[in-house]
Amino acid sequence: MSENGQNAVLTVNNIEVIYDHVILVLKGVSLEVPKEGIVAILGANGAGKTTTLKAISNLLRAERGEVTKGSIEFKGQRVDRLNPNDLVRRGCIQVMEGRHCFEHLTVEENLLTGAFTRTDGRGAIAADLELVYTYFPRLKERRSSLAGYISGGEQQMTAVGRALMSRPDMILLDEPSMGLAPQLVEEIFENVKRLNEDEKVSFLLAEQNTNIALKFAHYGYILENGRVVMDGVASTLRENEDVKEFYLGVAGDNRKSFKNVKHYKRRKRWLS
Repeated sequence: MSENGQNAVLTVNNIEVIYDHVILVLKGVSLEVPKEGIVAILGANGAGKTTTLKAISNLLRAERGEVTKGSIEFKGQRVDRLNPNDLVRRGCIQVMEGRHCFEHLTVEENLLTGAFTRTDGRGAIAADLELVYTYFPRLKERRSSLAGYISGGEQQMTAVGRALMSRPDMILLDEPSMGLAPQLVEEIFENVKRLNEDEKVSFLLAEQNTNIALKFAHYGYILENGRVVMDGVASTLRENEDVKEFYLGVAGDNRKSFKNVKHYKRRKRWLS
């Protein structure tokens, strides 16, 4: 993507991830996110998308997983041995799959928890809170509501807004469309695009909804069984026949079942 990784905010180099010392989940995954880029990790459930994000954000250890080979660099410095809080302070934060709001706190209290690593004072934090409300005006209306009683879409907005409160250079966004109506999914991704363009936040997002992801991302990587089987510019991937057939639900009269097509045949076509 970038020339020798010089323009990359994130570089993942040939990582291997093992759970419980025996289960190999990622097998030589490499990818990069350019500064101010939106990059999508695509693939079916179980392909390794979430594991890749957790390897980057250093959340694997909580699930008895570890990066056993390769390296991860953020803004030119190796970070795969840091703890998650240190990575947040350096400007990289993950929005977890399933939103994970603090249900017993209000929307505004949830947003303010995102600023816990900051040391720049109440004024700056208050200004950023108003910035979040400009991107998600619905949250301003619900600011006093308990997060456990708002809609799934509003919870997703709260989770992204909470991440913004840490003043990130990059957000790792895991399955933002999960369980949301199409109109809300579009709204979430439109905000990702605006934050990328206006606030210069880079995004690495894991997403099963390949169609929406490739509409908004600049570049994509397709994972299958813990390996990258294809990558390319988003517009090119959208026009690729294999991607259209297996991930976008577009095929001719002789459409084959995804499960019935031999893995090695797809890999051979994709890698040739």
